Amino acid sequence: MPISVGAKAPNFTLKQKTADGLKDVTLSDHAGNEPVVLVFFPSVYTGVCTDEMCDKGGGLAAAMGLGAAVYGISTDSPFAQEAWAKANGITIPLLSDYDHSVVRTYDVEWPSFVGIGPSAARAAVVIGRDGTVKYSEQTPTLGELPDFEKIKAALAGA
Repeated sequence: MPISVGAKAPNFTLKQKTADGLKDVTLSDHAGNEPVVLVFFPSVYTGVCTDEMCDKGGGLAAAMGLGAAVYGISTDSPFAQEAWAKANGITIPLLSDYDHSVVRTYDVEWPSFVGIGPSAARAAVVIGRDGTVKYSEQTPTLGELPDFEKIKAALAGA
C-alpha cells in the first residue's frame, strides 16, 4: 500500500540530470509554494513508461497545467533517465531514486521487475502546499496507468 492520504509527505532529495550536470531536487523546496505530483514508474526504455511520460493520454500535461510541480521518479540512474528523455521528447523532470530510498519510504517499491530485482511500482502521489498527501495510488499491475482524472481532482484542492 502506498503512503496514506493525510500523511505528512516525507522529505527527500534526489538527483536530476540536466544539461548543466547533476542537480539536487528537494521536496521541501516546494512547501508553501505549489502542490507536487510524484509519478513513480518502473523503468526507462519500456513501452508503458514511455507512453506515460511522453503523455500519450494527456494526463501529465493536464496536471502540469494546474500549477503543480510534476516529477517522474524511477530507480534508474540519472544518466539513463536523461538519455531516455532526450530520445523520446520527455519534458517533465525525471528524478533518480537509484538507492530505492524514496520508493521504500513512500511504500511504492515493486518487488521484482521482470525478474531482475525491485524497482518503483507504477504509482502517483499528490502533495499539497501544506506538505500533506492529498492523493495516493499504486496501480495493481505495472501495465496500468494512474488515474489522471483523480490526480487532477486532488490538485484542485491542493
